[in-house]
Amino acid sequence: MFGRRFRLPNGASSSPRVGQQAHEHSLPVAARLHTPFSNVLRRVGDNCSMRLEPVIAAVLSVMACGAATVSSQVTFARDVAPILEKNCQGCHRPGEAAPFSLLTYQQARPWAKAMKEAVRLKKMPPWFADPLYGKFSNDHSLAVKDVDIIAAWADAGAPEGDPKDLPAPLSFVEGWSIPKPDVVFQPPQAFQIPASGTIEYQKIIVPSGFTEDKWVQFAEARPGDRARIHHMILYVREPGSHWLKDAKPGVFFVAPKPAENENVDTSALPSDFLVGYAPGQPPEILPPGQAKLIKAGSDLVLEIHYTTNGAAATDQGSKFGLVFARVAPKERVLTLSATNGTFKIPPGDPNYRVDAEFQLGTTVKLAGLHPHMHGRGKDFEYRIVYPNGETQTLLRVPRYNWHWQLWYNLAEPIVLPKGAKIECTAHFDNSPNNPDN
Repeated sequence: MFGRRFRLPNGASSSPRVGQQAHEHSLPVAARLHTPFSNVLRRVGDNCSMRLEPVIAAVLSVMACGAATVSSQVTFARDVAPILEKNCQGCHRPGEAAPFSLLTYQQARPWAKAMKEAVRLKKMPPWFADPLYGKFSNDHSLAVKDVDIIAAWADAGAPEGDPKDLPAPLSFVEGWSIPKPDVVFQPPQAFQIPASGTIEYQKIIVPSGFTEDKWVQFAEARPGDRARIHHMILYVREPGSHWLKDAKPGVFFVAPKPAENENVDTSALPSDFLVGYAPGQPPEILPPGQAKLIKAGSDLVLEIHYTTNGAAATDQGSKFGLVFARVAPKERVLTLSATNGTFKIPPGDPNYRVDAEFQLGTTVKLAGLHPHMHGRGKDFEYRIVYPNGETQTLLRVPRYNWHWQLWYNLAEPIVLPKGAKIECTAHFDNSPNNPDN
């Protein structure tokens, strides 16, 4: 699935064509891009829904040139702690995805040599975009000087320095990466996860209870069992929708599948994608003036993809938190997808190509991109084809890592005219050389 995020002036509307998904629903083969995910056009404005998450973000890492000079008196308190606060502590703190915390000197000291290796090899912070294409506001690549500081600190024996030099600690809301939610939605019942086997995507419908339209500025999906949850998605089912109309609210169920003789793309997104979780995926955090819409009387469709790891467990802590906009937004944000869920990867093929596209039915602002595949995903590329035939590469991810799935937020949103196409190309490795195969 290829996702992107669009923005539209509040009140504008886009035609259904605005989002043709590209998620790889369940790739019998491997990939799924946001709905299981695929490419997600993450933010673009008015309506662009379709499992194409309006979020087309291009990434361009600026590589610093030249060697940086680092003082021989590097200390944790003065030099290293500010780097960790800015780039690492969002994940490296209790309750988050990272396996250890880096909030204090005592926590960081044992990892000094490993930190040096990770930043030298550019394994951390994770960032996978080809620096030749796009420029992104959330590029967490460390500057050369910061890499050299961490390396010098490790080489010097990881000295603590004067605690008075420490920056003021960051403030986090316990259990969330967004401000304290105004409302939290959870499955009304626990889910029993077996020790082994394949678990179909579980859905559960929860009435929103909203009697008036709500504009959401912050949203976050929090898995109750990170070891057994591959992804979570929260969809909005608007009043009058016939999607999953026969499903009973409050009970886990598996969505009906098309008959074998039906050529149906099950990756297509039938609803607006509000927020999702996958390893590495950040919460939805929109600036003032932008928000996602939940209409009065809408239902919320929660989807959770559970996996097994050899031990049975019970999930009763997964939840979705929403923070409402305090002022009326000027732009509506939609997450849509360009999808292709009908392909099959031949056995042993090391470089199988899959394409998807999505044509805009109205003028939008493209804000971010989110490629999503599973274990066989190899590389990913987003392109824009303008009505005059001009083509522009927005993002290229040459070494896709399904263990850490990022959004790529454009440094400057791109205005795309009606009729423009977003093209996505991905390759999959189904050979014995793929360690995740």
